[in-house]
Amino acid sequence: MEQMTYKTSGVDIDAGNESVRLIKDFVRATYREEVLGDIGGFGGLFKLKDYDEPILVSGTDGVGTKLKIAFMLNKHDTIGQDAVAMCVNDILVQGAEPLFFLDYLAVGKLNPAQVAEIVKGVAKACKASGCALIGGETAEMSGFYPEGEYDIAGFAVGVVEKKALITPARVKVGDVLIGLPSSGLHSNGFSLVRKIIFERMGFKGDEFISELGKTIGEELLTPTTLYPATVLPIVREYGDRIHGLVHVTGGGFYDNIPRALPDGLGAVINADSWSVPKIFKLLQTWGNVPRREMFRTFNCGIGMILIVDADIADEIDAYKIGRVVEDSGVEILGGELDD
Repeated sequence: MEQMTYKTSGVDIDAGNESVRLIKDFVRATYREEVLGDIGGFGGLFKLKDYDEPILVSGTDGVGTKLKIAFMLNKHDTIGQDAVAMCVNDILVQGAEPLFFLDYLAVGKLNPAQVAEIVKGVAKACKASGCALIGGETAEMSGFYPEGEYDIAGFAVGVVEKKALITPARVKVGDVLIGLPSSGLHSNGFSLVRKIIFERMGFKGDEFISELGKTIGEELLTPTTLYPATVLPIVREYGDRIHGLVHVTGGGFYDNIPRALPDGLGAVINADSWSVPKIFKLLQTWGNVPRREMFRTFNCGIGMILIVDADIADEIDAYKIGRVVEDSGVEILGGELDD
């Protein structure tokens, strides 16, 4: 009778060890002075610096069906940034500085080179966000994911002084909404995107789109913007005059802006105040997507919103896209997307 081993059942421990060897330098490059220990332990160690009343803020997320584009094009070097960005951008909304990140990568068959490519992207994004990659898990799940496919998720932990915690209680009528540009689709709405691009339009991913100046695949895999390096200095400079932050993810403008507002207040958005990136206009045209659906599904070019005291609005170099009003809900006026 043939002997059976873990490897013959589809799980290669040696390949897992090789993956760890390949990613060690990427991971160590993200370490902050507060990191204790090294890669390979059972848990990541992080020593908090001196805080008066530290509040830990945590967030977890994945990349979603955008991964299908990475599989299709066999391009895995940007998807790690998406995983990090979706987490650090969320905890940033409370005013938290990202401290550390852990990732979870599940694969059908472990390919050390592919794993290294993915984790290199994670590490690069962590370093750009100022947080340490202090641990993670790579699980080889034979028979669960097709060979070559995987899922990645993670979580970030940040810290903010209690007195600096950003909550909806700060927001008041007359506050100005400041929009920071997105890099494109980020990591939301890809179930609709894939229906439009690959089913309705019949694209394969390598078609050059003149309006974009690149292939459709390159556009779709543009990684999510990392906002901590831009937003944290603003929060530190202006303190309690920053009344709120909004990460424009799934749910777009209509569902995310109210999360940063107290009951009874709403927002009016002037969509003429920024230029909508071409990919959104193309998706709307190709898919005949209603205007409201565009603003509810996608970021439409604005990935992060600061809600600030009107007195400082002109001092922040970004789009002034709207204001807080005494009425519930979000109203979006004008803009380049069709009614």
